[in-house]
Amino acid sequence: MDFSSFITSLFTSFIVFVILMILFAWLSTKPGNAVIYYPNRILKGLDPVDGSKSKTRNPFAWIREAFSSSEQDVVALSGVDSAVYFVFLSTVFGILLLSGLFLVPIVIPLAITEKTPDIKDSIGKNAFDDLDKLSMAHIKENGTRLWACVLACYWVSLVSYVFLWKAYKHVSDLRAAALMSPEAKPEQFAVLVRDIPASSDGQSRKEQVDAYFKNIYPETFYKSLVVTENKEVNKIYEELEECKKKLRRAEIIYADSKKVNPEGVVQTHKTGFLGLVGKKVDSIKYYNEKIDELTPKLEAAQKSTVREKQQRAAVVFFTSRVTAAAAAQSAHAQMIDTWTVTDAPEPRQLLWTKLSKTYYEREIRQYVVYFIVFLTILFYMIPIGLISAFTTLPNLRKLLPFLKVILDQTTIRTVLGAYLPQLALIVFLALLPKFLLFLSKEEGLTSESHAERGASGKYFYFSVFNVFIGVTLGGTLFDSLKDIENDPNSIVDKLAQSLPGNATFFITFVALKFFVGYGLELSRIVPLIIFHLKRKYLCKTEEDLRDAWLPGDLGYATKIPNDLLVFTITLCYVVITPLIIPFGAIYFGLGWLVFRNQVLKVVVPKYESNGKMWPHIHLRIVASLLLFQVTMIGYFGVKKFIYTPVIIPLPILTFIFAFVCNKKFYRFFQSTALEVVARHELKDMPDMETVYKSFIPPSLNSEKGPDEHYDDNV
Repeated sequence: MDFSSFITSLFTSFIVFVILMILFAWLSTKPGNAVIYYPNRILKGLDPVDGSKSKTRNPFAWIREAFSSSEQDVVALSGVDSAVYFVFLSTVFGILLLSGLFLVPIVIPLAITEKTPDIKDSIGKNAFDDLDKLSMAHIKENGTRLWACVLACYWVSLVSYVFLWKAYKHVSDLRAAALMSPEAKPEQFAVLVRDIPASSDGQSRKEQVDAYFKNIYPETFYKSLVVTENKEVNKIYEELEECKKKLRRAEIIYADSKKVNPEGVVQTHKTGFLGLVGKKVDSIKYYNEKIDELTPKLEAAQKSTVREKQQRAAVVFFTSRVTAAAAAQSAHAQMIDTWTVTDAPEPRQLLWTKLSKTYYEREIRQYVVYFIVFLTILFYMIPIGLISAFTTLPNLRKLLPFLKVILDQTTIRTVLGAYLPQLALIVFLALLPKFLLFLSKEEGLTSESHAERGASGKYFYFSVFNVFIGVTLGGTLFDSLKDIENDPNSIVDKLAQSLPGNATFFITFVALKFFVGYGLELSRIVPLIIFHLKRKYLCKTEEDLRDAWLPGDLGYATKIPNDLLVFTITLCYVVITPLIIPFGAIYFGLGWLVFRNQVLKVVVPKYESNGKMWPHIHLRIVASLLLFQVTMIGYFGVKKFIYTPVIIPLPILTFIFAFVCNKKFYRFFQSTALEVVARHELKDMPDMETVYKSFIPPSLNSEKGPDEHYDDNV
């Protein structure tokens, strides 16, 4: 990438960001757009604009509101998990900011002022000589100025340790505050029981579970809810609900037509594929008949499911949340593969189909999934390396000669050189997350939040291996293939020389993500257009309208690993090319502002895990730090610095730091501390029947009441 393409990429990304900010400031003031820009507040019954602040067209008003909000505001509107995400953003921002205070004013001047004629400029598809003068590539081999870089490595590591320790302690306090809340939560009075053994005395599954836990907890045991295989009943229930929804829609359309024509227009539709083929019928009559047909069918399926399809898992309820917390972390059987008891997740995030998996089945599935992920990483390494190599302009000219006429145009060449590799990489990465989430669920995990944490970890390691390492290796090996063939021993030197040059690719990659990505996130142009199209042409009922604007959550399964990838890239280049630090700091600083606004006004969490994501985040940050230290050891070796061993203690210190943090903090995130739940009395003891009913799947709710339904049929 030449200098003009580099500047073009940064400038055009900034212009796009400014335009999107202006659009946001204008569109968010329109009353008809309130459901797009303030859905979180609307769903909680709050005033969308909360006074006059947001009514101004000042494009910086949202920044003032984001800064004025407190952590408690975030917890109140979007939960502890959202607050933990901001702890992550502020932690990595602090690491980069303090690192930059040492590196930018010290390492960059040392590199610029180095005067050595035999210095080699970095190689690689993204190299340009001007950047080399600002990096370690411009410091001579085995020079005394490399000692400043050694000190920089220790400084970055020390700053990281301090910030990570404080963050872990802070998140632990946030989790404790949420768990000791006087507001009762259903999951605090329940535990999840798996691997229930076969009954030896003819008892039903429910009788077996009730007898087992009543014997151990005679004073606090309430009742149990046996998990059932719900595939058939779910299918009938979903079909019935869809018919009810379509009936409401048809009735509203018919009622609206009577305002124009007193007799009304009978709504009809075809019963075949997508309503395009088949017999034409009266919609209202048809759906009423379908509902009458499906209702008794659902009731029969509910009875047979509860009686005949009980699984080896149950949710057990206690009248004390202290007892529930103690039971979740206690061994209930001599053998590990029977009576496995864990914390119960929220009812809304239970993965019911995975609860019946046995202990050994879960173990086998886990190893199979890890093997598939390993193969996926290797498989994706090939196309990503090819994309990295082929999307450069010189290689496109070689491989696709017919494009020379287009690529010779100065404007087109500059724009493509600035954006093509980055856009190709971003699009290619977007195909993977759903597959990794599917694999995580197939491990037999019990909750949506746990599955997202698993998918997030897989996606992070995939991204680091394929994007950070793959781009560096792919581009360098492709560009230097002939040299390496002639001298295979030169591969290490070639890779080392390419590191500063590849920094230009990653700088523009990060800039594209925060300027264009954050601009689209804040302006919500795409959701706005989709909403207005649906409202005009598709929405007939209030339910349709609500579904059209209802937002999602932050998407932790992709958001966090993407952020961690940016941090890993920035951290690994923080000493080699300190110029990347401002871009990384802007990414996380601007991200804090943008998502502060989104969390307070837009996103609606689909679950609450009370900060269980943090140990995962912490471990990946430590892994990034370790990768940085190993990279620096290798780069100092290539620079022929005879004192390179002075860096070796850093990875050892990082392992020790990770070990200490794990021993001190992790247990509380794995299990609920009894002193926390016992510290404060509840405002009011919850109605245990309400707690019990909250865990019954919607498809098994009976019109006579779910509790009566279970008592009658178990």
